Amino acid sequence: MYDIIIIGGGPAGMSAAIYAARGGMKTLVIEKIAYGGQAVKTHEIDNYPGFFDKPTGETVSQAIEKHARSFDVTFTQESVRSIENAEYDVKIVHTRRNKYMTKAIVFAAGAVPKKLGAEGEDMLTGAGVSYCATCDGAFFKDKDVCVIGGGNTAIEDALYLASFCRRVYVLNRSKRFKASASILETAKRNGKIEILTDTVADKFNGNGMLKSVSVRNIQTEKTAILKVSGAVVAIGVTPSSELLKECGTETCPLGFVKTDMYLATNIKGIFAAGDVRVSPLRQVVTAAADGAVAATSAINYVNELGIKSV
Repeated sequence: MYDIIIIGGGPAGMSAAIYAARGGMKTLVIEKIAYGGQAVKTHEIDNYPGFFDKPTGETVSQAIEKHARSFDVTFTQESVRSIENAEYDVKIVHTRRNKYMTKAIVFAAGAVPKKLGAEGEDMLTGAGVSYCATCDGAFFKDKDVCVIGGGNTAIEDALYLASFCRRVYVLNRSKRFKASASILETAKRNGKIEILTDTVADKFNGNGMLKSVSVRNIQTEKTAILKVSGAVVAIGVTPSSELLKECGTETCPLGFVKTDMYLATNIKGIFAAGDVRVSPLRQVVTAAADGAVAATSAINYVNELGIKSV
């Protein structure tokens, strides 16, 4: 039996692993795909204290993983299927191959990119339609592309693509942007970037490969065809919170997990950290902080529980 099981191997999960191990907890980290989470897909990180040389998200993620692995923590790559006995002192985490008993859970499963829902999106996903500029950007070198969204991620993606693409269109459905003023101004000054406000993508066109995007101005209803080879959808994320919902954990209307200031959920012994929980900001630095708080709270919970690990 483990003291703490951490579900998710992104910055929140890895930070939690470090704190749990330092707190003397027998700890298991379960990650279903690859360690690093969404941070791996970030082209450049310039807002994490101490990393002043603007490393890639992959570089930062690898450093965090290496740090976590330096402690006495068990790691396994499996997909969690269910959590049994969630409200009991000893909980059971089921994966496809195994079941693990634990006293506390730090849920740090993160979130996945939202889809636009436009015609042709599913058919052309991976064939010009992308949700990760840094993953697929190289395919669009010296070509015209568009980025759909108005937040920091969308503008960062546009700046990244502008470094090697011929032209980058940014489509934002209103005149207001969620992106920070500084990064938006940088994009506006970039001669390769054209920002189209009040504009939505209605359809992705192409037979096997993306050839163009049908766009529409929602104020004038004027339509146009953007001839682009790539389209990056950057409109936000959906929390991977289904497992906790099945346990009866409270979530907000958008599906993000509700926590208190100690990152405890409404179920004793289950804590949430990172992008999966209700938070005003979802960045690597906040995910790492969440992991530290959640693990510390889990340690206190386990110590108060007084059940001996075997």
